[in-house]
Amino acid sequence: MKLTFIQKMDSYRVYIYTRFWSQFFFTFIFTVNLLYHVKVVGLDPLQLVLVGTVLEAVVFFFEIPTGFMADLKSRRLSVIIGYFLIGAGFLIEGSFPYFAAVLLSQVLWGIGYTFTSGAHQAWIADEIGEDRASEAFVNGAKAGTLGQVIAIPLSMLIGYFFMINLPIIIGGLSMVGLAVFLLFFMKEENFKPVQHENTSTWKTLKSNMNEMVHYTKASYLMRILLLIALFFGLYSEGFDRLWISHFLEETRLAYMTEGNLVVLIGSINFVVMLLSFVGLHFISRSSLHHQLNTIYASLLIGCVLIITSLTGFALSTGIIGLLCFYLIIQGTRSVMAPLEDTWLNKIIPDSSTRATFFSVKGQVDAIGQISGGPAIGLIAANFSIKIAMIASAILLTPVIYLYQLVIKKSRG
Repeated sequence: MKLTFIQKMDSYRVYIYTRFWSQFFFTFIFTVNLLYHVKVVGLDPLQLVLVGTVLEAVVFFFEIPTGFMADLKSRRLSVIIGYFLIGAGFLIEGSFPYFAAVLLSQVLWGIGYTFTSGAHQAWIADEIGEDRASEAFVNGAKAGTLGQVIAIPLSMLIGYFFMINLPIIIGGLSMVGLAVFLLFFMKEENFKPVQHENTSTWKTLKSNMNEMVHYTKASYLMRILLLIALFFGLYSEGFDRLWISHFLEETRLAYMTEGNLVVLIGSINFVVMLLSFVGLHFISRSSLHHQLNTIYASLLIGCVLIITSLTGFALSTGIIGLLCFYLIIQGTRSVMAPLEDTWLNKIIPDSSTRATFFSVKGQVDAIGQISGGPAIGLIAANFSIKIAMIASAILLTPVIYLYQLVIKKSRG
């Protein structure tokens, strides 16, 4: 019976299940995570941004090495190690309400993330084929959003009736459990590691890096894609870390109890996930994600929506305006993510370096966050969070021009 069940767990199904449960656990944690940082650990705006900067610095240093190891050794093993480390990091964060413990958790989480980043997408693309992988990216994002929708109210209930950090602890343990699940059910049958006879691992890594640099120099679309990832990193860290502080400051709701704040922020994110699920459901039923031209146009529209909504979020003082702009920003980002993965997957020249290319994109994003995060944090500390949010929107504006270049190039 057990063997039959394992055989029925084909790679596509395992990928969808993993996307559902990983996003379920992440959201179970993050529904209360920022509130935990602000209300329990007591981090100020600069410390909040520094937490994110430590995470992104770790991602920067480990992204490409772990991507290479996934391409050379095993993408399956890389994903399993990744989820185990992520779970351990959150377990430490939720158990010890100190700034140092939060920083340590970011190190473990960051290393774990780099093991999964790129390796998961590359694994499914190899196991089911590049064409079907586009469908898997969209449906995986859709399944993940469904997991987020379910996780938010559960996290709210536990954070409200018990302790605000309990969802973080439970989520960390569950992420470790996901790694154990994948150890038994994640198969790797079509992975062909690069073979370099009589060559050391270091020389192999160097050879692969030279090939990637050569291709990136030769590929106009790859260079533009990486530039876009850089600007998204520059803007995103400040917004992700400071939006709750800005929302509470402008609406004067900071006086609320921790339990009531959990319910409030959880309700907001619940609506975000519902909107994201609807958007991803529409994309999965359409042919939008099959053609690069339509992907480019959709990403351009999404970028414009984020910039205008982020500016509106910064300038709004009423709760309705803040909520509307926040919902647009987060819903748009959720829909754009699988389209970006599909774009990169379609222009990677060699499947043997697929995980590494995804890792390079992640590293470029991390460079942006490392650069933009502290700058936005200093602006918030010396001026105001409102001005820092406007600066974040300005940092993203070059992406509009870059998408226009891509669209022009695709049209010949």
